[in-house]
Amino acid sequence: MLTRRTFLGTASAALLAPHLHAAEPAKKKIAVVTTTWHDRSHAWHMAERFLHGYPVEGKWHKPPFEVVSAYVDQTPPNDLSRGRAKEFGFTIYPTIAETLRCGGDKLAVDAVLLIGEHGKYEKNEFNQNLYPRYEFFKKIVEVFEKDGRTAPIFNDKHLSWKWEFAKEMVDTSRKLKFPFLAGSSLPVTWRMPATDLPHGAEVEEAVCVAFGGQDVYDFHAHETIQCMLERRKGGEKGVVAVQGLKRESVWKLLAEKGTAQLFEACLCRSQTLEQPPATSHRYPTLEQMKQWVKEPVAHRVEYADGVKATMLLLNGLVKDFTFAARIKGEKEPLSVLFHLPPNPNVTYSAALMSKAEEMFATGKAPYPIERTLLTSGINAAGLKSLATGEKRLETPHLAVKYDVPKESLFWQK
Repeated sequence: MLTRRTFLGTASAALLAPHLHAAEPAKKKIAVVTTTWHDRSHAWHMAERFLHGYPVEGKWHKPPFEVVSAYVDQTPPNDLSRGRAKEFGFTIYPTIAETLRCGGDKLAVDAVLLIGEHGKYEKNEFNQNLYPRYEFFKKIVEVFEKDGRTAPIFNDKHLSWKWEFAKEMVDTSRKLKFPFLAGSSLPVTWRMPATDLPHGAEVEEAVCVAFGGQDVYDFHAHETIQCMLERRKGGEKGVVAVQGLKRESVWKLLAEKGTAQLFEACLCRSQTLEQPPATSHRYPTLEQMKQWVKEPVAHRVEYADGVKATMLLLNGLVKDFTFAARIKGEKEPLSVLFHLPPNPNVTYSAALMSKAEEMFATGKAPYPIERTLLTSGINAAGLKSLATGEKRLETPHLAVKYDVPKESLFWQK
């Protein structure tokens, strides 16, 4: 029976419903600017988190953002961008300017996802992939300057293969006062154990053991080192020299007492440590390591405060990323495995996109862009050293100084 009370309640709800609906905030708009978009590419890793969502602490999270436009520089036969555009209703434009303006005459998006990884691009004499991150960034900024409005930019991985370009990108973001975040998944993925370098710790030396190709995974390894060392006493003061080493020079370095201790601590955290045929549960001998690792590569980094760090690519020995550091006053090294969940979900990239989402939502980068500026420069110097006869290169340009908060930013749940 319809009583006066139920009638008034129903009428009030009907009157209120349109206002509640109108109060719901519109989704912010994202433009994707990428080199290529195919299965297992970085656009697949990152842009699709804003299309499909991603898991967070046992729940499926859908970001309050909408991909409305995209620029895709290369479209190989396995391209996914056209299918995704049809499925989710966004438009792929022929230029970056049209992408940011959504075909209009003014900036029409609230955030930009810049993904300059993968695709067929040339390499230089230092074995660097000449991905057009800087060139894409410049075209984005041209729109900002012409239209008198800016938006936050997330830049995947390196800022650029060239130091001067990387520095200009950071300077431009400061000049135009837009939020700018960059880097890789390693600093924010899960860790085993779930620990951080104690904030303010006095570090003497650090080592990261990693795998993968040069100018690809070495950058990930430097970010692994940097996200830990930046927490040391005095904050980050920059890098004074970098030396690239290979083959016998690497094994000689690993024979040094202090470095050898940290190297062992890293291997003892690895979950993929190589084993002889038909055996297991063994720590490899040096002779076995030399047999398995055909082309060992290292970057030896000297920091301005005297700390030394070694980045190692040891393909054939491990297939993960581990870190160890010797802390003053501590008997045993601090050692950590940086956990990368497997395909197909690869949720370490979701951890990274959660930080991009945070910046897009708040207008504030959750960690300093200086980390990626410094790691971009370190990696470039290491590759140049390797290509010029393992020369120790002094790096006065890497006097990058910054501090980080005590709060740990990696995923722990």
